[in-house]
Amino acid sequence: MFTFIMPLVIRRYRPADKDTVLTLFTTGTWAHICPCFHNAMTSPLYLTITLALGVVGYLLGSVFGAVLFPAAWVGVIYCCCHEMYCGYVRERLRTDMQDIPGNFLSRSDDCFWVAEAEVEGRPQVIGMVAVAAKHSGTEKYGEMFRMIVAPQCRRMGLGFRLAQTAVDFCKERGFSKVVLETTSTQMAAVALYSKLGFTRVFSRTNKLAFLWISSLARVTIIKMEKYL
Repeated sequence: MFTFIMPLVIRRYRPADKDTVLTLFTTGTWAHICPCFHNAMTSPLYLTITLALGVVGYLLGSVFGAVLFPAAWVGVIYCCCHEMYCGYVRERLRTDMQDIPGNFLSRSDDCFWVAEAEVEGRPQVIGMVAVAAKHSGTEKYGEMFRMIVAPQCRRMGLGFRLAQTAVDFCKERGFSKVVLETTSTQMAAVALYSKLGFTRVFSRTNKLAFLWISSLARVTIIKMEKYL
């Protein structure tokens, strides 16, 4: 059984954390694949399509077709959900996550934190969050990135503490607001951010995935913001 022992410490990223952070980023993001797939396949439209494909296969005179057609459809949807998140991980590991100090710690208005606790007898990084300063005309605001909590540590209040750390940092820097993006399948994250005072601004398709992949996966990117 998984347990972590308090006190939990939220501190700045250190170069020695890199391997652990990259692993946590990868596994934490991959953990959204199955919820994404479940969300898509339980929609009324997809349930109807699955049933219709089974009927078509049966009417073509083949029990095998009645199984194969729906199975192929389900497989396509799973592959789309898989690519949504795996493609995102590949892109981030190739770019900003490859050099965390350079991309998130080189300026005083940027920061990258990790949450560390004693897990099964040894210190371990179990969460992370980052903030980068952005400018729009004369306005300076913070954008929250890379909010990841280890799957086994979710629903323990850690996400709230990490997000609040980022918000407090933005207040200290005099930012006008904090913005972030999450996906439509991460409703627990949306609820967390709403609890912290964030409001939904708009939704869009995922720029890092082909339009047909994000459409079939039924995933949109939700932008939220909180004025300080």
